[in-house]
Amino acid sequence: MSYPTIDFLFLSEEDMIKAGVKDMPACIEAMEEVVKCLSVGDYVMGGENHNSHGSQVSFPKDSPFPNMPKDEGDDRRFMAMPAYIGGPFDLMGMKWYGSNMANKEKGLPRSILTVMLNDKDTGAPLALMSANLLSAYRTGAIPGVGAKYLVKKDATVCAICGPGVMGKTSLEAIMATCKNIDTVKVKGRGKASLDKFVEYVKQTYPQLKNVYPVDTIEELVKDADVISFANSGGTDVSTYPFVKKEWLKPGAVLIGVSCFEMDSNEMKDCTLVVDNLRLYEAWEEEFPYPSFGANNIIGSKFTDMAHEGIISKSDIIDLGDIIYGKRPGRVSDDQIIVYSVGGMPVEDVAWGKICYEKAKEMGLGVKLRLWETPDMH
Repeated sequence: MSYPTIDFLFLSEEDMIKAGVKDMPACIEAMEEVVKCLSVGDYVMGGENHNSHGSQVSFPKDSPFPNMPKDEGDDRRFMAMPAYIGGPFDLMGMKWYGSNMANKEKGLPRSILTVMLNDKDTGAPLALMSANLLSAYRTGAIPGVGAKYLVKKDATVCAICGPGVMGKTSLEAIMATCKNIDTVKVKGRGKASLDKFVEYVKQTYPQLKNVYPVDTIEELVKDADVISFANSGGTDVSTYPFVKKEWLKPGAVLIGVSCFEMDSNEMKDCTLVVDNLRLYEAWEEEFPYPSFGANNIIGSKFTDMAHEGIISKSDIIDLGDIIYGKRPGRVSDDQIIVYSVGGMPVEDVAWGKICYEKAKEMGLGVKLRLWETPDMH
């Protein structure tokens, strides 16, 4: 029996840019298809429950082995995130990355990411691609899908907590879906990053009337129609941005790309939406109650609230059900909506597939050979 040669494509970040990885409207369209697949169950992720976010390697505080890394800083970990996504994508893949906040001292991003795409039947590699931009844009695009269905059409004020990469991409998605935004407020930790963000926004969106930083969460959320929490955060809930309902404009949408906190008794009167309810149920298993904190995504607070009897599980609405018309989304102009974004490898595989197909059409990348024929078989 003869065995075929296997080649796969390596795509650098430059190749990915040429292939359209930064095309936010197209990414939002793709992520809407992903949410539809999630809603009907046409996907598989890791773990026995098929819904695991991924497998994480964290390091001990101390080790007798001198070469073993230690948990000495923020976000020191490695993660493997495998997934199959069906629908128009029909592909297997995995995002793999290492993360270390100390990378910034070396002039590197906190996380360095790659995505591998594989044939769903044989497992053969199809592409290995630079994925920092891919991950950033798919993360921003999921808030964009939520904004499309949840934010009021006459929204004019957008607020961003966290002036980093996620702040930029979530703003880009909101600007793509909320056409009447004319004001952007931002809160961050340092003046330099805030100034840089404000300058970036003014140059990128010259149509905006107002772009300015604020000092407090109250100032940030007050009068905002849509608020994206894209700040960094660990496991200490007391450090999360805290929002009081009395500060919020009637009809506001809060998007939890990262961490923020609200009082449970205030949040129970809001409409609670998640990008994939099965993901949060998996987190309930992986991070036994209380899940919120161990996992800093606000949707884990929703499931904690259900565990406590403050709400019922049925009060948590899956975005896919809204898209398919199975559940109502916005039903009044005064309704406050909290939308949780968990982030899933199915999104990386889906957007990776689109970029890969475009790269092939354009003749981008470097073809690498796995083998002429396998040495052992």
